[in-house]
Amino acid sequence: MDRPMRVLMVGAGGVGDAAARIAVERDYFEAWVVADYDLARAERTVAAARERRTDDGRFSAAQVDASDADAVAALAREVGATHVFNAVDPRFVMPIFTGAFDAGADYLDMAMSLSVRHPDAPYEKVGVKLGDEQLARAHEWEQAGRLALLGIGVEPGLSDVLARYAADELFDHIDELGTRDGANLVIRDDDGNEVFAPGFSMWTIIEECLNPPVVWERERAGGDVEQGFFTLPPFSEPEVFDFPEGIGPVECVHVEHEEVLLMPRWIDADRVTFKYGLGEEMISILRTLHTLGLDSTEPVTVKGVEVSPRDVVAACLPDPATIGPRMEGKTCAGLFVTGTGKDGAPRATYLYHVVDNADSMRDYGAQCVVWQTAINPVVALELLADGTWSGTGVLGPEALPPKPFLDLLAAPKPEGYGSPWGMEERTP
Repeated sequence: MDRPMRVLMVGAGGVGDAAARIAVERDYFEAWVVADYDLARAERTVAAARERRTDDGRFSAAQVDASDADAVAALAREVGATHVFNAVDPRFVMPIFTGAFDAGADYLDMAMSLSVRHPDAPYEKVGVKLGDEQLARAHEWEQAGRLALLGIGVEPGLSDVLARYAADELFDHIDELGTRDGANLVIRDDDGNEVFAPGFSMWTIIEECLNPPVVWERERAGGDVEQGFFTLPPFSEPEVFDFPEGIGPVECVHVEHEEVLLMPRWIDADRVTFKYGLGEEMISILRTLHTLGLDSTEPVTVKGVEVSPRDVVAACLPDPATIGPRMEGKTCAGLFVTGTGKDGAPRATYLYHVVDNADSMRDYGAQCVVWQTAINPVVALELLADGTWSGTGVLGPEALPPKPFLDLLAAPKPEGYGSPWGMEERTP
């Protein structure tokens, strides 16, 4: 970098709060501004970071409306941001993305611009895909010499880095890049009874799980990546996947997700999929919400007040940032790769990252799902700060070298982040 890194992080929810707690341990940045619509929430995140490293003057709080690109740009200029880190839900991707560009800053996010279902047919045909609005502006970012790094959370993010690693180091030919995500997490009330409380934004869960999931296949592409995308009905093709480190078998189903939209652009594979271990209870709840119209984002009038049904559902559930003390178990994000290994023999390998909630709560005061998401953009920013990662345009993590990321993530502290990833060989 030509000047010290100054990060403007927009969003002080669960992931943003965890990212600040992780970042405060690192020395690669000059300033880290936590901005949120609710200034008090941003101030709480700053206070939590400073508690971990006594009175760290690099951290400060600010107020911003993430839906207003001009406001984001103005704040980025005011604080001298070199990088705008988007830590809010995907509704606000485009204003923050645009605001970062207008301010002359680089940009990172963990979820891409929203999709729009094809108007003529709900399944098979794709409409506006995840990330299309951002990728359409790639030339603009290239011409400006700026970088927008999309989908650098855990999924998308770490799974995409693992895909690049598999292609570079493990496989000569890839039949399928299959992101597989599962957990054995349990949330309990004060009496020890299991309760329903999603570990991540319910707004985002509804968006991902009730939209038609996208799959990519080379045969359909015919040399044009865009032609290889197609959709299936929600919850399609259930399979039981055996997750490592004691999590065990979990039923996974197709879910709309960014990996499928990113991986085929930079990695050769015959098929790309994403399946998530939702569980019977979550699937039942999502179907009920859809039946009742409570998944809608269109405002309805209730006693003279306009409100989005989906916002009401999200507001009625516990804040994911607060459920850590009542959570037990582990979460696993990973990529199941099948094909032909470097030795010419059939190969099936699961590359993965597991986080135990007991560990993330003990070490960071953050529940494991948000912590696992938050660590990856913090690692990416460090690689960008020291020049190990660089680029211009609108890129996915697959476009950048994977080994430095994986090495830094796994290396013991203080050199690295002390969060190792694993690899299991399965029967081809």
